[in-house]
Amino acid sequence: MRPYIICHMMSLLDGRIDCDLTEQIESGDEYYDALNKLDCPSMLMGRVTMEMHYALPEPFVAENSSPIGEEQFHKAMNAKGYLVAIDTTGKLRWPQNLFDGMPLLVITSADCPKEYLDILSRQQISWIATGRKSINLKRAMEILYKAFNVERLSLTGGGHINGAFLKEGLIDEVSMMWCPGIDGRKGMASVFDGLDMDTPPTKLQLVSVEKMGETIWAKYKTNKNIQ
Repeated sequence: MRPYIICHMMSLLDGRIDCDLTEQIESGDEYYDALNKLDCPSMLMGRVTMEMHYALPEPFVAENSSPIGEEQFHKAMNAKGYLVAIDTTGKLRWPQNLFDGMPLLVITSADCPKEYLDILSRQQISWIATGRKSINLKRAMEILYKAFNVERLSLTGGGHINGAFLKEGLIDEVSMMWCPGIDGRKGMASVFDGLDMDTPPTKLQLVSVEKMGETIWAKYKTNKNIQ
């Protein structure tokens, strides 16, 4: 058992997801209005996105790098929803344990220093540590469901974490918004990124299309949910 996961993203027409650029093109609340309609009390982002918008600028450096070494989790507080951060080896430092009224929950691998996780616990920040060398995303989602009662989760980027969830078959729906602009710069991240060249495409089924201002919002079911 795991949460029902909806990947919700806004991009330019060429699929690039530079937030500063999309906000120049579409400065309204369309993205968040659509997100609210998805009814996902919890939200998950990758390390780069969390570093840009929520974490402190200086990375954490452990004095003792001994890893926690085994799967564990710490539940600092009960909540209807969490802001979930992916941070494989424990690099992000946090100014607080609540953002926009949502308790922070950090997911790391078991290679994360125990010192880092102890600091999170003292800050009353929940955490899950699972997997060696990389996070076991499937197991992390099971723990999120069973221990933290997260039944619906929005996955809101960036491209590499979206790609990782797609690769593991953990995305149930894609909620995609295209704002009326083009990026075109080489090397910019796209909605799904970082997969191997031999990765087969994922078939989607269109569920709905809606116009919100000048932005198009389309919702899709992934292949495993197509009946």
